[in-house]
Amino acid sequence: MDRERPTPGDKDVIVEVGACGVCMTDYHLYHGTFPAEFPVVPGHESAGEVVATGDGVTNFETGDRVAIFPGIPCGECDFCNDGKQNLCENTVSMGGAGDEILDGAFAEYIRAPAQCLQDIGDLSYSQAAFAEPLACCIHGVDRADIESGDTVVIVGAGPIGLLLLQAFLTDGAGTVIVSEPIERRREIATELGADHVVDPMERGLPDQVDELVDRVDVAVEAVGLPATIEEAHSITSPGGTTVVFGVPPQDETIEIDPFELYYQELEMVGVFALTKNTFSRAVKLLQGGRIETEALITDEFDLGGIQTAFDQMENNEGLKKMVYPNEA
Repeated sequence: MDRERPTPGDKDVIVEVGACGVCMTDYHLYHGTFPAEFPVVPGHESAGEVVATGDGVTNFETGDRVAIFPGIPCGECDFCNDGKQNLCENTVSMGGAGDEILDGAFAEYIRAPAQCLQDIGDLSYSQAAFAEPLACCIHGVDRADIESGDTVVIVGAGPIGLLLLQAFLTDGAGTVIVSEPIERRREIATELGADHVVDPMERGLPDQVDELVDRVDVAVEAVGLPATIEEAHSITSPGGTTVVFGVPPQDETIEIDPFELYYQELEMVGVFALTKNTFSRAVKLLQGGRIETEALITDEFDLGGIQTAFDQMENNEGLKKMVYPNEA
């Protein structure tokens, strides 16, 4: 639909959206599996150019090229004070999941608080749009608390799994194994540095992993299904960590042996969203050329193509879908 171009509040900016990635969160909002009050404009993996600023904005000006941190934390609760803005008690989201959802970046223009912007220099907008999902992956690596040389298994090689692969390698992982049933995704994982790729449909993942490595320090589930969470946990070695990164269905349960958890000193950690710290680090890694993004973009659309993007995601076609709202 057509709407009036937004105007900035005192501490806001208006950004002309250069690129916005399509995320599974957008897909869930579209299908109603994430609650939201409609109508709502999704889209939270975005970058663009500042075209207007509020009177109280002093750190950005028209023409600046920026990536947008999509959460608006309150800055006052204990979680915000601890740097855990992803767990803010009063967070508001621009185009993503949250208790309150403001319009996001599947639009030509977005209004955002100046505090949520990060300068991107000469990064392309499509590269900079990866700052948000990469920041989530960096948060996942932080939660895994790996040591240099650790063996990591990543279950799922969609866009997030492939970003996780690169983030773990950047942080010093030793051997990385990627499990993925789609051949082209396995090929890309190899090109991006995976030591081994396996097809879980060919044989059981535990058997294949046992043939490749002696132990698994970190097993990461990047799919979001109870069965694959249990599978990832089953290959985690004593003293290791299982990371639940994929978005599982609400109200589902998994089985865990509490004695095994106790006796083998296993850890299971969840990863939700990102923080301002990991967002800043993501932009720096992208600027430093440490993360490959071009190979992850398989489909590009204007605003009229978002429905097609969702249909492709439902059928596991391609990898990252990128939307350019100001291109016809």
